[in-house]
Amino acid sequence: MKISGIICEYNPFHNGHLHHIRETRKNGATHIVAVMSGNFVQRGDVAMMDKFTRAKVAASCGADLVLELPVPFALGAAEVFAKGAVSILANLGCVDELSFGSECGDIATLQKAVEASNECAARPELEELLKLGHSYPKALHILLRQNYGDGLSALFDTPNNVLAIEYLRAIGNLQNDMQPFTVKRLVAHDSTIIADDQTSASHVRMMLATNKKDYERLVPAATAQSIRNCAAAGNIAKFINLERTLLYCLRTATPQQLLASPEVAQGLENKILASRNATSLDAMFDAIKSKRYTMARLRRIMLHILLGIRREHIETAPPYARILALNERGSEILTAAKKAGSTIPCATSLAKLAECNDSAASMAELEAKATAIYGLALNKVAPADADYRAKIAMVKE
Repeated sequence: MKISGIICEYNPFHNGHLHHIRETRKNGATHIVAVMSGNFVQRGDVAMMDKFTRAKVAASCGADLVLELPVPFALGAAEVFAKGAVSILANLGCVDELSFGSECGDIATLQKAVEASNECAARPELEELLKLGHSYPKALHILLRQNYGDGLSALFDTPNNVLAIEYLRAIGNLQNDMQPFTVKRLVAHDSTIIADDQTSASHVRMMLATNKKDYERLVPAATAQSIRNCAAAGNIAKFINLERTLLYCLRTATPQQLLASPEVAQGLENKILASRNATSLDAMFDAIKSKRYTMARLRRIMLHILLGIRREHIETAPPYARILALNERGSEILTAAKKAGSTIPCATSLAKLAECNDSAASMAELEAKATAIYGLALNKVAPADADYRAKIAMVKE
């Protein structure tokens, strides 16, 4: 029995994800546990389909057990995203391997990047670059290029390499013995290139937004069917559907609320407050953005404010692992975790998980709130209590 962990969003699940799972199986994995973002995703957006639908598709396409990455980590910067997901896998106590895609495709090179970035992050020059107005990633990139050359610094130019580096860093920080395994991506993140019927998730979403039907060859049948079902029922979510809700939050936010957000620093709260006369999201972001703040970061911050995500939510590891979908092999993973002395509670019921301790109760309350607000992003508004009423998928192989 070899259990491999995969960290994912599956927004939506496409042929590239299927390729990743198949390569992980070829590398010896008999069981796969996926830690998947819920209804909100790392680029500061809503997931196009709800988490239960996406988890069921994943369990139909090769994942054996799908666990939810709690929303403060799913909506975190790369380091936070990686820390939360790796912590869940590590605390299961039975995961042998962490499998991830990367543009680089070489573990040794990625590990060198971890060591180089650690060294540059400790340099006093970093603070000087931040004072000049550079974002943290840009400042770190400048130091990496100066001290290690273009080859190593270029690894930080592509999103999946950045996540891969953070996964390796998280494994090291946790002193966990999961073995890393990477699959080289055929298509880059956000690319519109199609190679061997594979493309990026963002390209699939763009095709859907422009009503291009040929997206179906780029996704498994289970994904295509789920998209059709969700579209027919009005269950496709769009960030723009939250526009007035987000503008309301902007207009009523206090400096204290903004400063509690995990990614607000260096006076950004003042720029956000100064944008409250905006009458659209585009106008708001135009008023705030600068070379220091990426659009993804600004979108995450607005969602942090909307959902009530604060710094303390990400200061410790996720307090539980919520099951979203599984098959028979997934049940075997849960049995293995129990035998290994897992230190993280696992359950399908959010209400049951909330009873574990105060931290779990706080996280469950936040998750339920996030799902209630996600219901406003759907084309057809959903009831507020969806997280407590949802039935998880037990997929037959």
